[in-house]
Amino acid sequence: MFKQLTAFIILVAFMAQTFNRAAVVANYYTNTAAYAKNCVNKAKPQMHCNGKCQMMKKLKEEEKKEQQNNERKSSPDEVLSSKSFFATIHTSKQTTVTEFFSHNSGTPIDRATPFFHPPGA
Repeated sequence: MFKQLTAFIILVAFMAQTFNRAAVVANYYTNTAAYAKNCVNKAKPQMHCNGKCQMMKKLKEEEKKEQQNNERKSSPDEVLSSKSFFATIHTSKQTTVTEFFSHNSGTPIDRATPFFHPPGA
């Protein structure tokens, strides 16, 4: 239950951040009368503004807020790389060479060969 609630809250927060412009436009279409009441172009009815100027102001405000958040998030003094997350362990390798003595008398050793060899052509 807790995981589902947490996932739902994160999903709602993501959707609100992603679709904030669509929310402003939807709010305009549902409350057109309220936007028209605050319209700065009331004296110019031939423009058929109906509060769109107010909607554009709100959209510009949202865009400014988003730009300020992006500027705050990307500061030049933050350097992230894989080396800053994982510890580096330095190890030294020691190699030893083991030599084996082989006695070679120069004569072939008689061994059984159980491997299949195809007949020669």
